[in-house]
Amino acid sequence: MREAVIIKSFPNGIALYLNEELPFEKVLEEIGYKFGQARNFFGEAIMALSIEGRAVSNVDEIRILETIHENSDLHIICIVSRDEEANKNYIKALAHTEKKLASEEGGQFFRGDLKNREVLETDNSIIVLGDVYPGSAVISAKNIIILGGLYGEAYAGGNGCGESYVAALEMEPERIKIGDFKYKPNTKQAKWGIHPKIRPKIAYIKNDRIVFEAFTKDLLDTFG
Repeated sequence: MREAVIIKSFPNGIALYLNEELPFEKVLEEIGYKFGQARNFFGEAIMALSIEGRAVSNVDEIRILETIHENSDLHIICIVSRDEEANKNYIKALAHTEKKLASEEGGQFFRGDLKNREVLETDNSIIVLGDVYPGSAVISAKNIIILGGLYGEAYAGGNGCGESYVAALEMEPERIKIGDFKYKPNTKQAKWGIHPKIRPKIAYIKNDRIVFEAFTKDLLDTFG
């Protein structure tokens, strides 16, 4: 008999192969058990997740993410399809970003959401493992990477440096400022909340204005 769940890894990601013949509740129970057993092995790694072998609904995806969260210390930042080139590029960019931040003096992480008009300010580049909600803000003298949704404000290059950037898994900001350049959307924000299959974006200065592009390793390599 086929196993209910098989866990395999790929660069900066985990693939879950789910048995399509068993009841979903049985599969979900096995996910919880296997991630609980592997809690120390995975640690607090930042990973993308691929779900294969079985069609699952958005509600099922959320329940899988909740089960992994309850039984491990992993940070699952998004669900991807490994066959999509854009997702592969994003995973490479994520790995590259972590290496660059680790090598940068003073680079730091912040774990948690920013809400209720909270403001996070630093002189270093920062990765936020969470969402920045409307009314809240991240301020950095260098670069900002949000492994979650940017629905509030982000100010990068606080020292006037226009070579900084802001990257987020879901880019729906109230306001962005990079160096001396500002961006504020003209249209009303969509209902915020991360969708499991999103396309990460990076905001940076190009031709004296803030532009938004897909977040890839090749693009990230253009920054110092």
